[in-house]
Amino acid sequence: MQKIIALQENTTFPEFNFAEGELLLINKPYEWTSFDVVGKIRNSLKPQKLKVGHAGTLDPLATGLLIVCTGKLTKQIDTFQAEEKEYTGTLVLGATTPSYDMETEVDQNFDISHITEEQIYAATEPFKGDISQYPPAHSAVKVNGERLYVKARLGEEVELKKRFVTVSEFEITRIALPEIDFRVVCSKGTYIRSLVSDFGKALGNGAYLSKLTRTRSGNFLLSNAFELNDFIAYLRNKKEQAKINTEHDAKA
Repeated sequence: MQKIIALQENTTFPEFNFAEGELLLINKPYEWTSFDVVGKIRNSLKPQKLKVGHAGTLDPLATGLLIVCTGKLTKQIDTFQAEEKEYTGTLVLGATTPSYDMETEVDQNFDISHITEEQIYAATEPFKGDISQYPPAHSAVKVNGERLYVKARLGEEVELKKRFVTVSEFEITRIALPEIDFRVVCSKGTYIRSLVSDFGKALGNGAYLSKLTRTRSGNFLLSNAFELNDFIAYLRNKKEQAKINTEHDAKA
């Protein structure tokens, strides 16, 4: 069993061995890319030259649990990335966007006055179990070595390939139209934005994602995660203290 480094309320940070390998649970901030988080941590560990990577991308407009591995533990990233994921979020019914979320502007509106709560609950059923979906054009999927979102932002046509995923749970937790809150438990590779878009189509309507948080990955919970700013501040303080100690020893 690997050592899991997580922050509990009112506790201090443990001692780390980043070179040997640490598994860090990070609460990814809004509008940060997963790569931004990895880069911030890697830069904060300098002058150590360490491998740092994440196990499962979160979109910039999503928040929540990001597993970050350092040192020798980066070899196990694929294992952590393959774990089941849990998300909570909010969708807006009655409109669509090209990116399926709030990254792009609304491009189409629909009448939702006739849609009932019973229809909304029933519309989740076809999306439970093994399903197929297309990734959003604005996604990190690579086609011929280039990210789809790069092509999409340049206005280029992209060929989307269907993928098969598993949705174990799709629960509606609040209805306050046009907003609908939900909880999803799914396999690796599931695009919640695509699920939301397809959900809107199942109602003969449109929908886009307005909020998303990853709450679990495997057995790792968001409630045990570091706030990124707190963790970076800790690393900087440790580095500053080490510098002071070195200068003190040199004068002694």
